Amino acid sequence: MEPKHIENAQWKDQEVEEPSKSDTQHKTNHQNKISHQQRNEKGKLLVYTGDGKGKTTAALGLALRATGRGKRVVVIQFIKSPQRTYGEHLMFQKIGIDMYQKGAGFTWTKTPDVHREALREAWTFAKDIIKSGEYNLVILDELNNALAINRFPIADVLPFQDVLDTIRTRPRSMDVVVTGRNAQSALLDQADLVTVMSLEKHYYNEGVNAILGLEY
Repeated sequence: MEPKHIENAQWKDQEVEEPSKSDTQHKTNHQNKISHQQRNEKGKLLVYTGDGKGKTTAALGLALRATGRGKRVVVIQFIKSPQRTYGEHLMFQKIGIDMYQKGAGFTWTKTPDVHREALREAWTFAKDIIKSGEYNLVILDELNNALAINRFPIADVLPFQDVLDTIRTRPRSMDVVVTGRNAQSALLDQADLVTVMSLEKHYYNEGVNAILGLEY
């Protein structure tokens, strides 16, 4: 019997059979059938809410999965500021996922006018993106947090009913994800999937600050 490494070497030298034209055509037809089904299937509204960590993280994982399947994905962040650097943005720039930080940071870090203007611009931008139909998956990160702001009035710059109507009348096959705590009941009623992250334990409570690579 020949040594195993020689058998392997001989096997590597053999020609690999090319897929036949019929096999290739079958695969192409199958992919086209799936693509047609996806275009005609009604898109889903997913809401990730609750007090636990992982809402944005879950949405970002979904963005990766959808991109892997050839879908065009955009992430619009309503609280995070473009003046800071986030690990997910750095990674998404490398793999071609569009991500926009449209917020002004935490509500206590800027004046109400600054935040109100940022929210106005963020919602106008997001609404235009949704109506354009350019993307298969639109992630509205921390939109729930923005809608729950009560330190200053926001109804005129981020009208909740307009949010509901825009999501409801979006292009038929578009999937939308909304993240953030304090999701309002009308949005939950409209959703196809609701996941509530519950807080059991968090190192923040032990005085640990945000960790590079885990939180940002």
